Amino acid sequence: MIRTVFVAFLALSLPAHAEMQIKEVTSPGGITAWLVEDHNIPFTALEIQFRGGTSLDAPGKRGAVNLMTALIEEGAGDMDSRAFAEARDALAADLSFDAGSDSVSVSARFLTENRDQVATLLREALVNPRFDQSAVDRVREQVLSNIRSDEKDPDTIATNTLDQLAFGDHPYATDGSGTIASVTALTRDDILAAHKGALARDRIYVAAAGDITAQELGPLLDRLFGDLPATGTPLPDRAPWLLQPGVTVIDFPSPQSTVLFGHVGIPRDDPDFFAAFILNEALGGGRFTARLMSEIREKRGLTYGIGSYLVGKDQAEIYLGQFSASNDKVAEAIAVLRAEWAKIAADGLTDEELATTKTYLTGSYPLRFDGNGPIANILVGMQMDDLPIDYPVTRNAKIEAVTMDDIRRVAKRLYLPDALHFVVVGQPTGL
Repeated sequence: MIRTVFVAFLALSLPAHAEMQIKEVTSPGGITAWLVEDHNIPFTALEIQFRGGTSLDAPGKRGAVNLMTALIEEGAGDMDSRAFAEARDALAADLSFDAGSDSVSVSARFLTENRDQVATLLREALVNPRFDQSAVDRVREQVLSNIRSDEKDPDTIATNTLDQLAFGDHPYATDGSGTIASVTALTRDDILAAHKGALARDRIYVAAAGDITAQELGPLLDRLFGDLPATGTPLPDRAPWLLQPGVTVIDFPSPQSTVLFGHVGIPRDDPDFFAAFILNEALGGGRFTARLMSEIREKRGLTYGIGSYLVGKDQAEIYLGQFSASNDKVAEAIAVLRAEWAKIAADGLTDEELATTKTYLTGSYPLRFDGNGPIANILVGMQMDDLPIDYPVTRNAKIEAVTMDDIRRVAKRLYLPDALHFVVVGQPTGL
């Protein structure tokens, strides 16, 4: 039986979508999805997330989930890779598969007239991927090429170095793509095991937006996912936090350095999250009025751009930031950043900063819901973050409710200038 829960969201400046109703749909087989119906255009966006992602790699099999995900659309059922691609293109469907550290994501975009055929194609890809050896060998070479490229990319080097320092022997400590050695050693049996462990019904989150009703979506869910394994590989434990204060310099021949910096963050479900969210936007948001952009770029010309962001992984929370600067300016930029970090920890924000940041965050939020694809993506993200179905209605009120006392208290808790670690990839002077 299909159940629905309705939530109205007033989209303020979006009169074409003046009211958005989020429905919770439970299929006859017990699979749940969130749905926003929009029958103005005969088109539907479907977003699927399987919790776990590359963190589910078995010991010694790093890169297996990533390679498996890249192979899903390389043939399914009685279709080889070419036949599968031709069938997808003939239906004007857009199917994409991606593996992250915490999830395997699937995106599907299709016309209403082709819904049943696309569902059949997607079901075969999810349930019966072929993993032909020829496809495994070909896609493996593509992955290996990307890994070789990443080994020369300063952004990737910085990220991998910080992860290694922070997470010890947890899967987060290494790149989910794997290494040259680990990916080269993967067998077809490893790919089959990764598929069985990562794509299971006990970790699935689904959202749909567009020209489909709750009555149509429920049976579709069972058709797509009913034959997947009931349970998958157990999720990893909480990650340790081992990052110590300091500076790590990775020698890299370049006229400029890439700098990644951070310390421990704050959980998404923490009561102080919204205050932390406002603080980060005021300090390190991408706008030119943010403090770091103003002090480091506008006033001193030390970098072209700088930003910070709260990263919420399933098993860890990080507060990160990044910038690039010419080698002779890196030391000064780091000194200014440390000073700004200490300043906000001590004083919080000004009344004007708090007011303007709230206005920006509440005013820009409805603009995210600008199409079926973005809506479905937001809804599945809400589920992954364990947010309530009425979050689009209550979110702005939670931001408005943050007081200056909250800001000052959370600033002292969140900003830890003495805990910052900087990974510098380049040839900086003065460090």
